Amino acid sequence: MKRIFTIFALILTVSFAAPHVEAKKFGGGKSFGKSFKTAPVKKQQPQQTDTLKQQQPTANQPAKSSKKGLMGGLLGGLLAGGLLAAFFGGAFDGIQFMDILIIGLLVFVVFKIFKALRGSKSTPMGHREAYAGNSPQQQQQAQQFRQQANAGQESYVSTDSEVPFNLPPGFNMNAFLNGSREHYRTIQGAWNHNELGKIREYVSPALFDDLAAERAKLDGEQHTEVMYVDAELVRADYNASMAQLSIQFSGRYKDRAEGVEEEITDVWHLERDLTKPNAPWLIVGIQA
Repeated sequence: MKRIFTIFALILTVSFAAPHVEAKKFGGGKSFGKSFKTAPVKKQQPQQTDTLKQQQPTANQPAKSSKKGLMGGLLGGLLAGGLLAAFFGGAFDGIQFMDILIIGLLVFVVFKIFKALRGSKSTPMGHREAYAGNSPQQQQQAQQFRQQANAGQESYVSTDSEVPFNLPPGFNMNAFLNGSREHYRTIQGAWNHNELGKIREYVSPALFDDLAAERAKLDGEQHTEVMYVDAELVRADYNASMAQLSIQFSGRYKDRAEGVEEEITDVWHLERDLTKPNAPWLIVGIQA
């Protein structure tokens, strides 16, 4: 029993005393520079499209019967039924000329009623044509609905009301995120090979000093490679002089020398000087 406790104590000692091995990722897994509150974004669903669909009747929708149509149908049915009952019941035995005129008049009235009923069935088609925009006012209203729906399909909103998501004018989000993934790999490679000159091109001067000091703590080349990485925009804002973006990276690292893997959970904060033409986006903060 004493021997078992001795072995158990030795295992605990070795476990706590052993150094923690981790991939030597860019920034050393620490936070530097500026920091902002971030939140994921979602695509805003167009509300106007549903409103327009509700207002537009479809071809499969049945026409609503009016009181006039209902009364006309009942009257026509009663007249037709009365004539048949009278004819087969012998009410016209010994028919006279005036009786023929009365019958003809009744048939004429019934014919007019049926014709009116057939005409009322074409009313829904007229409504559909009106909603399609025959009049200038209806055409303008339909165009406004379509424009608002198209605008909603391309807009994004933050899941946190306190986090802004205002994209700078002319900003191509998909192209920017594709480029940021490549830059993430490029900067990690420069960090491995201690190429501080290349890193300087991507970061602000203040952030560069902190990163250079952190890299000096590592000896020689590192062997951390990015297995895969994805990028998501989690904050965006701008004013007359400055634009700001925050990108959240997710993926996985691998250190070939140490044989360890780690998750990528970094957030980069970038800024761009809008007062200078063709100014680059520079990393001003890292949240590990």
